[in-house]
Amino acid sequence: MVLTWRAGVLALAAVPIALVWGSWGWAVLGVLVLLVVIDLVVCPSPAAVALERGGDRSIRLGQQADVWLRVTNLGRRRLVGRIRNAWVPSAGATGGVRRIDVPGGERRQLATRLDPTRRGDRHAGPVTIRTLGPLRFAGRQKNHDVHATVRVLPPFTSRRHLPSRVARLRELDGRSVLLQRGQGTEFDSLREYVPGDDVRSIEWRATARSSTVVVKTWRPERDRHVLIVLDSGRTGAGRVGDQPRLDHHMDAALLLAALASKAGDRVDLLIADREVRASVERATPGELISRLVNAMAPVEAELMETDHRLVVNETLLRVSQRSLVVFLTGLDHATIHDGWLPVMAPLLRRHRVVFASVSDPRLGELVSEVSDASGAYAAAAAEADHERRARTTARLSRMGVSVMQAPPESFAPGLADHYLGLKKSGQL
Repeated sequence: MVLTWRAGVLALAAVPIALVWGSWGWAVLGVLVLLVVIDLVVCPSPAAVALERGGDRSIRLGQQADVWLRVTNLGRRRLVGRIRNAWVPSAGATGGVRRIDVPGGERRQLATRLDPTRRGDRHAGPVTIRTLGPLRFAGRQKNHDVHATVRVLPPFTSRRHLPSRVARLRELDGRSVLLQRGQGTEFDSLREYVPGDDVRSIEWRATARSSTVVVKTWRPERDRHVLIVLDSGRTGAGRVGDQPRLDHHMDAALLLAALASKAGDRVDLLIADREVRASVERATPGELISRLVNAMAPVEAELMETDHRLVVNETLLRVSQRSLVVFLTGLDHATIHDGWLPVMAPLLRRHRVVFASVSDPRLGELVSEVSDASGAYAAAAAEADHERRARTTARLSRMGVSVMQAPPESFAPGLADHYLGLKKSGQL
């Protein structure tokens, strides 16, 4: 039962009447109770409805979703009142509360637009229906659980860099002249020597039979295995710019996966911290990005230390032939020296390993913006962190691990360029 402002006004009016005229106040309260009872008896039941949700079920972050709620009046009385179509705040729903008027046996469809502010599964809340009696003194209210979810996928903002990287890939793939040969490249064809060619590529036997110098052309090997590992532990929870580090890493992983798929390589994904949060294996090129964004969407960084041994063991279960394993994680001293290095030996023996992390441009700003004593302390701390990272990078390089880090705006294309560099030098 719910009471309206009319009932409150009448109840307040009964107080001075009771003080002045005595029993007349009780009479007013009696009238109020009678009116409330009449409204409750005549009021249509908010439970005699059938509710159904529908509309968009998945969108990319930055887009809007159109969803609807269908209300069917199962009773004979006209259903007049208000309805609240609740969603979680991060869904960005508009028009949540509105009036409703549904004759008996009919239905109405209410549209709602969602503008989510975060990726992941955005859930619908309960539907609250409040109906009032004809006198508007009282009514009934009921909450209905009508489940619905809109999955907000990662935005993949780095997609704009894909065409330029694919063009470079075509050059490496033998569709234009390739001047370098690496250990992992395959022989493609013979052609005439042009200035700038590597003299080690000269084919002497063919040159002896020709009037010009002939060189071999090479193309990168295809059908390699690329495993992208996202660390969803505490290092992914730190904010870099306006997003968590994990979101920057996801965007870079999508660009790398799309590029590697164009190169003919097989791409798998592993997201883990103290347990495996998501995994994508053996996806075909046509379904790869769709499966990746759906696997990434509900994963949030956990405020706990990653179990690095578990992550490496899960990685080893997914790589058999020589593979490129890209770890997207933090590069701070404790994470690398105490977490990753003690467990990396089994991977380094057979596979090419890359550690990549988005760097915080704020650290560079702290070093350059020194205006007072507190700024000097902050600059010193930022400089010390930079030196520790440099030592960590040098140690990883000595172990044969490639390290790549860049600020948010250049991190995803930088990781794609790093992959192309490995491809070009035949290190895959």
